[in-house]
Amino acid sequence: MSKNERPTRRAALLGDRPGSYAIARHVRMSPLKVRRVVDLVRGLSVTDALNVLKFAPQAASEPVYKVVASATANAESTEGLRAEELFVSAAFVDEGMTLRRIRPRAKGSASRILKRASHITVVVEPKSEKGA
Repeated sequence: MSKNERPTRRAALLGDRPGSYAIARHVRMSPLKVRRVVDLVRGLSVTDALNVLKFAPQAASEPVYKVVASATANAESTEGLRAEELFVSAAFVDEGMTLRRIRPRAKGSASRILKRASHITVVVEPKSEKGA
């Protein structure tokens, strides 16, 4: 291995701050559609974010709800933090694997259909007293 080791995912997302994260990979939804929903909850407290996602009409709100709930549960179980004190400090969507399909067209040709997937990452941290 090289002398420049890659940082762990936790170190890259949180550093030495308290908090936790959750990642949903290969969600079969376009990243553009999921980013619209993630932008709604970034920066909100966890309870507010879950309420917003529960009643959001977009289909992408269900997997984002699950990731926020999972990150909250991770913080409660591993770090011993309370859900009322947490907020969504970072949330982003990366592009996942793209399935390529074809659709028959006129004169024996074909056009490509791209079925996109997403990776959803949510980081929750406790609200800092000195910042408020």
